[in-house]
Amino acid sequence: MKLKRLAAITAALGVVVAGGLVASSANAEVVSNSYVLVGSDTLQDAANALANGTSITGTRVRVTAGGNTIGSFDAFPSTGTGSQIQTKPGGPYFQRPSGSGNGVSALRASITGGAWNGKTITGQVDIARSSSGPGANQNPDGKLAYVPFGRDAVSYIYKGGTAAWANLTASQLKQVFEGTLTSIDGVAVNPRLPQSGSGTRSFFLSAIGNPTLKAGIDTNNTTAENDATVLNEGEIIPFSVASWTAQVTGAAGVNTVAAASGVTLGSAVAGVAAVSGSGATTVPNSAYYANTTFGRDTYLVVERARITVGDAKYDPTLAGLVNPSVSSSLTNFTSGVSGSPRRVKEKFGFLAPSQTAPIYAYASL
Repeated sequence: MKLKRLAAITAALGVVVAGGLVASSANAEVVSNSYVLVGSDTLQDAANALANGTSITGTRVRVTAGGNTIGSFDAFPSTGTGSQIQTKPGGPYFQRPSGSGNGVSALRASITGGAWNGKTITGQVDIARSSSGPGANQNPDGKLAYVPFGRDAVSYIYKGGTAAWANLTASQLKQVFEGTLTSIDGVAVNPRLPQSGSGTRSFFLSAIGNPTLKAGIDTNNTTAENDATVLNEGEIIPFSVASWTAQVTGAAGVNTVAAASGVTLGSAVAGVAAVSGSGATTVPNSAYYANTTFGRDTYLVVERARITVGDAKYDPTLAGLVNPSVSSSLTNFTSGVSGSPRRVKEKFGFLAPSQTAPIYAYASL
C-alpha cells in the first residue's frame, strides 16, 4: 500500500496544525532531511500520514523534528518507486527493508556499519517500524528500545469459502496451516503466508500454536503482507485488523480489499468480532484488540543510547520524536484533540497500546 507523499515543509519539533485540505502530492519517495523510518507495512500508512502530513481528522497534522521533516519509506515498491531506496541526501541506494524483521535488521546495520544486503548503510536508518515485539531478543541490557506505537490485532482474510470460514478457531487455523485440515464446509482451503520478514506472519503463527507448516506454503516467499489482491479463490492469509480498517474506510488511500473482490475478514477467531460496522463506518472492536492471543502492541524501534539522557550518543530531538509523554510525538496516545497523532492513528485502525514503557532488546547488535 502507499499513501501519496507530500513535498517537504519545515516546522518546529511537533505537530503542524492548520485548517484546510492537504496540499497536492507527489508519487516519488523523497530523501529525508532528518530522521528515517523503514520496516513494517502494518504501521506504514499511519506513519506515512504523520510524516507527510494529513487532514484525515479534519485538522492538518504533520509530525516534524527540530524544524525538519521526517521520511517514512514504504515496505514494498509501488507505482513510481522501486526496490532500491535512498533515504538521506548523498546516501547510498540500498534494498528496501520489507517488513518488521527486515526493518530492525536494517536499523542494526545502520548503527553498526555492517552490511545490509551487500550495502553499507551507516546512519541511513533511524527508526524501524515493527508490528511485533522483540520476542526472544528481549533483554534488560538491550541496545535497542521498542517504543509502543499503538494497539493492533491480527485476524485472517479469505477469498470465496462459505459462512463457516468467518469463524475459524485457532485450532482449526493451526490445522489449515499444517495441511491436516484441507477443506472447510466442503470447500477446499489453501493457506498462504506473507514474506518471512513479516511481523504479522510471525505473530499469527505464534497465536495459532506454532504449526509445523504444510510443505510448499509460498516457497521462496516474497508475498506482501496486508495485500488482499494476493489471494486466489479458496485461499486464506493472516491480516492486520488495523490495516483492514484503514483500507476499507479509505484512510489508507489504497483499498486492496475492494480491488481483490470477494475477500472477507475472519470475524471472530478470538470469540468476538474483529471490527464493527462496514465500509466507511468500520471501526476496530476494542474487545478483540484486548485479547491477549490475537491483540498486539506495535512499536517504533530506535537505538537505546540515542534516547537515553546522559549517554554520549543522546539525541534529544530523536528522543522527543518517540517519547510517548510528548503530545506531538509519533508514539503519543494521550492527547485527544483532533489535530493529534493519536486521532490520526485511530483513523488508521490503531487503539492505545497496552502500556507505554519501552522494551529493550538485543544485548549485542
